[in-house]
This record gives sequence, structure tokens and C-alpha cells, in this order.
Amino acid sequence: MSKILIRGAKVLGGEPQDVLIDAETIAEVGAGLSADGAEVVEADGKVLLPGLVDLHTHLREPGREDSETVLTGTRAAASGGYTAVFAMANTFPVADTAGVVEQVYRLGQEHGYCDVQPIGAVTVGLEGKKLAELGAMHESAAGVTVFSDDGKCVHDAVIMRRALEYVKAFGGVVAQHAQEPRLTEGAEMNEGVVSAELGLGGWPAVAEESIIARDVLLADHVGSRVHICHLSTAGSVEIVRWAKSRGIDVTAEVTPHHLLLTDELVRTYNPVYKVNPPLRTERDVMALREALADGTIDIVATDHAPHPHEDKDCEWAAAAMGMVGLETALSVVQHTMVETGLLDWAGVAERMSFKPARIGRADGHGRPISAGEPANLTLVDTAYRGAVDPAGFASRSRNTPYEGRELPGRVTHTWLRGRATLVDGKLA
Repeated sequence: MSKILIRGAKVLGGEPQDVLIDAETIAEVGAGLSADGAEVVEADGKVLLPGLVDLHTHLREPGREDSETVLTGTRAAASGGYTAVFAMANTFPVADTAGVVEQVYRLGQEHGYCDVQPIGAVTVGLEGKKLAELGAMHESAAGVTVFSDDGKCVHDAVIMRRALEYVKAFGGVVAQHAQEPRLTEGAEMNEGVVSAELGLGGWPAVAEESIIARDVLLADHVGSRVHICHLSTAGSVEIVRWAKSRGIDVTAEVTPHHLLLTDELVRTYNPVYKVNPPLRTERDVMALREALADGTIDIVATDHAPHPHEDKDCEWAAAAMGMVGLETALSVVQHTMVETGLLDWAGVAERMSFKPARIGRADGHGRPISAGEPANLTLVDTAYRGAVDPAGFASRSRNTPYEGRELPGRVTHTWLRGRATLVDGKLA
């Protein structure tokens, strides 16, 4: 049907309203709406949000289709309420040319359950030695605006400066994986009391903080935009807060797992908790929540990092780093931010839809729920509570740290430009 009437939804958590979708557009928002021949979705007080936007997703295609594909990754995204994801460049081959980013973009158009915007590599092969063809990627059909060597830090200050200068010309942004490589050689977890007791190589907070400090100063010097990926320490929060107070054009993201989990979990030696950057301390977790609430940290991004079973079902030292997150992100944010009173649902929409869309310049996404806007929407049953069961994931991978943990909230419906991608919790 071309018309859909969502009846009785709490728009951004407010009073119940009706929302009428006509084809790809929101036609009307108000009370007591009716439409002849429209498909009716009874929201029953569920919360209606703009479609979520993830600025940090690993779809693995091309090259690691054993972990994830554009199809399975976007199915996972739709299940989690996302209508747009930004796909990181650490594929095989690396997305460092116009040809590769166009391949990812077209796969998204052909198979995606949400819009897929490729992220271009900053350096050739993610090697940190020579700038990739940033301009060609931006001018390609993919229209790349975000560039990152995520998984590796752009550690050379001159290369980072040149990248910032280059993307400034077309309004792009460099998204930095802040990790000083010399300070993290042999590191397996957060450096602290737990790492000392377990005898595991420690990953000091300063390895992240020193790169962030350098890069906000470089961005200020150049007059360009820099985005900090998966910020994870209390010290990093203070540096970003200082930079923003100076008017430096910096934005930052936090992952759901860094809002909830701590390095105490590493005592289990379960590789599902091995991630980059590592799980930090309770003090860091509380600082991240407060920073997300006050706007120092701009957005939540999943860093969805799927791996095949054998890459996680092994000893700690040999295990790959990363966790899947698209299908649980909103539940974790509800648990850590909404139920604690730190954010309301309008604040969640700002940090998981409006702001990431603005940072990445995702046209048509992160828009108000009002007449004339694209019908990119997510309906959430906030009263639901249940244990996480990865067997039901749409992702090809199952490396979630939340297996068996009870979390609140469940996405019941997702619409991409008026087309249902998720209906009653099942993929359309």
C-alpha cells in the first residue's frame, strides 16, 4: 500500500499522535487522522523516532563476507531501527579508491535494507604513509564525505594535517581512530588494576588522549573538521570539552558497549569482551554517560564489528577485537541513558539520528517527524524487556557481549522512505 497510518505513537516520546505516510513522505502528523485505504499500524503508545543513523559500521564487504555482507549487515541495521549506516573502509581491498567505494555504494543500492554511505580510507591501504585519492572518492557516485583509517590510527602528524587540509576544500571530515601505536604495542586490554592482576598487556588511556589532543590542535590550525571515533576515557572527554570551549570544530562518538561494560569483565577471559578501544573502568563509563548527556560527546555509534565464530571462539590472545552492535544499540542506550534519567527520547533522537546525519551529511536522514519530510522512521516498544539471544540476529555474526543479558526496548517497525523494512519485529 502507498499509504500507512501509524496510530497513537509517542512522537519523540511525547503525547500520542497519528502519523500518515503517503508513498515516501510523511503527509500529516496530528490527532485523530484517517486515510481511506491506508494500512494501519497500531502503535499503542510506542515511541516513534526518526530512522537511526550509524556513523560507524563495519559491513566487511568486499573481502570478508564470512563475517558480514552489505545485505546481512543492513538487515541487522533495519532490525535495530537504522535507516542509514556509514560503512568503514577496512575491507579487502581497502576502500581507498573511487572504484571500491562505488562498489560498496552500489551494493547498498541493490541489496540494502537501509542506505549505505561508504567511508573512504585516509591513506592508501590504511598504511599511514600516503594520502588516498580523497577527492576522487568524494567526486565519485558514492559522494564520500567521511574519511577514516579506522582500525588503525593516522599516527603521522603531517599526514593527518594534509588530510584535514584536503577535506576542508569540500566540507569533508576526518574520523580518527585515536590510538598511538607505540603506546599500545602488545596491548590486550585497558591498562589498570585488572590488567596488572591478570598479567595482560595494558592499553593506557594516554594512548587515546594524546592523539585526540594533537588532532584537535591540528584541526584548529587548519580550520577543518575532525571527528573522534569511539571515545572511551574520562580524559578524552575533558580534552574534547576543552576543544569545544575554544570553538574548535570537533565532534565525538561513544559506542553502546563503552556506556555499559567495564574492564572487570575481562576477568572471565571471554574473548567476546575483547574490543578496540578496550573496555575501560567504571569511572570512565560514568564520565562517558555524563558527556553524552551534556553534549560533549555528540553521538552514539555502534562500531558494529562482526567476526566469524572461529575468530572469537579461541584463546584471549589470539582472538579478534570487536563486537556486533547494530541490533542492540538502542536497547543499551535506553538502559544506560533513558532509564537513568540522563536523556529523554528527544535527546536519543538527537544523538542517534539528527546529529550523526548532520556530521556525515546523510541527505534525507535525521529529519524532523513532520509533514513533508522523508518517511524514515523507527517505532520502538519501550516497555519490552527480554534477554538478548544472538541466535535471532540478522547479522551473519554472533559476537555480542550481551548474550543472555536482559535489556529493555525492542524495535518493532522500521520504514525507509515509506517502505517497511521491519514489521512486527520481523524483516520485511
